[in-house]
Amino acid sequence: MEINDFDYKLPANLIAQQPPKIRGDSKLLIVNPNKNSIVDKHCINFHEYLLPNDLLIFNDTKVIKARLFGEKPSGGKVEVLIEKIIDTNKALVMIKTSKKILVGLQILISKSIYLEVTAVKKKLFQVTLYNSNFTNLLDTFGHVPLPPYIKRKDEEKDVDRYQTTYAKNAGAVAAPTAGLHFTKEDFLKFKEKKIKYNFLTLHVGSGTFQPVKTKNIDEHEMHYENFNITEQLKEQILQTKKIGGRVIAIGTTSMRALEGSYKNNEIGTGNQNTNIFITPGYNFKVVDSLFTNFHLPKSTLLMLVSAFAGYNFTKSFYAHAIKNKYRFFSYGDAIFIEQKKVKKDL
Repeated sequence: MEINDFDYKLPANLIAQQPPKIRGDSKLLIVNPNKNSIVDKHCINFHEYLLPNDLLIFNDTKVIKARLFGEKPSGGKVEVLIEKIIDTNKALVMIKTSKKILVGLQILISKSIYLEVTAVKKKLFQVTLYNSNFTNLLDTFGHVPLPPYIKRKDEEKDVDRYQTTYAKNAGAVAAPTAGLHFTKEDFLKFKEKKIKYNFLTLHVGSGTFQPVKTKNIDEHEMHYENFNITEQLKEQILQTKKIGGRVIAIGTTSMRALEGSYKNNEIGTGNQNTNIFITPGYNFKVVDSLFTNFHLPKSTLLMLVSAFAGYNFTKSFYAHAIKNKYRFFSYGDAIFIEQKKVKKDL
């Protein structure tokens, strides 16, 4: 398939620039590929579509204040996005500036604190931090790394709202946005209905925003992401499958981890990494249902959803969402795909 097969026209006013005033007060599109059904609901109704034997799996990664603004000794402006912290004073970063970036470049964060580029690692740069450590640096000077389609500066409210209520393990530079809809009250409802849930950790990297640049999607090289699945979660998944329940991934990051962990006919546990690229025709091994946000045109995440729900059906419910003025992307509304497409469909 070609990249243009995953394009669609989205009015700019449907790209959510702000979170809803109240967390969870978002629309929810309930879709079922096997019934070809599309139903308009709200996130508050999600628990009504859950069954006693279901297992919800959330990503408990925590977004760090990964964006930094500094300047060169000459005064030129520099923007830095932390991709991965290696140790207390070393990190892999993306750098945005007007001129070519060379080893030895110094980036002044304050009068005494600066970063120095020490190596080039493909599309990333390794930097060393002087006169501080990354924990203190990001606490003091870091900004919430809002995605590029949010056309405003980060604000104080984003510290809370661009973070799930259950975030635990720091390391992400982008939020697992499907999880932004869930409140502490939702988890009380799950317990009340005896709906099981658990967590995995996948640190979302900046690669999630990288566009596909090849015409043929099979030629795209997917980025790697690190994740962790516990033995307890594995046993819960196996038990859920045994009793006929659904494994429900909350977000595409949870799905990537679960499907990426499946090798040699079993779910791997512990620290792992994956560059799995899920496109139409993929045979899902672990996940039965998916709760997710709406994704960008031509994005790998839209390809994943198209693989899960069926290419033509995905086009249909995206068109429905646009017609009914759903809000798109990170701070936007959500979709619950009740069941994966049984028959393979392009």
